[in-house]
Amino acid sequence: MRRPPGPPERPPRSPVAAAAVLSATLTAGLWGQELVDTFAFGGQLDALGIQPRDPDSLGHVLSAPFLHAGFAHLAANTVPLAVLAFMGALRGAGRFLLATLLIVVVGGGLVWLLGRGGSTHLGASELVFGYIAYLLGVGWYERTPVAVGMAALVLVLYGGALWGVLPGNPLVSWEAHLFGFLAGLLAAALLHRRRPQPRAAR
Repeated sequence: MRRPPGPPERPPRSPVAAAAVLSATLTAGLWGQELVDTFAFGGQLDALGIQPRDPDSLGHVLSAPFLHAGFAHLAANTVPLAVLAFMGALRGAGRFLLATLLIVVVGGGLVWLLGRGGSTHLGASELVFGYIAYLLGVGWYERTPVAVGMAALVLVLYGGALWGVLPGNPLVSWEAHLFGFLAGLLAAALLHRRRPQPRAAR
């Protein structure tokens, strides 16, 4: 007795489509959050940014990169975040999500530990600088034509932004830039560094 044919298998989603979905979801989520914060909470969610060394603010490490001080702040981060998130997700959705988690936790944790006191740090620029470093690090560790080419493109597009890791405008969190960048390098090292191959048994 022949079994009835099952439902046709869905073709696997291309890496480009998956990367586009992740980038669009992240960007849309940030805009949705800012709309809700502005019109439903009157901007009060910005209090969930990081206040360095405040014990009550430690949990804000997880929320701060997704908050913005108004639509102008969010608009300034939107294009670089969308482009870099798309490029990072092309390296693999799972590793991209792990890299994002590392950037948020490690970068934000360092801001909480070492950032300027009496200030609130928030904004997706921590992710932007983390993704820049992540893609540069992937190029360094993998050294494949694709990885190196992508790292070179990142340098061309956003290399000038790297000055943002230095102290400058007191209204800008250079600490989030710097520690997000360092966390991105760590993510590349942990997720893409080649491990030595065991020697074949003689």
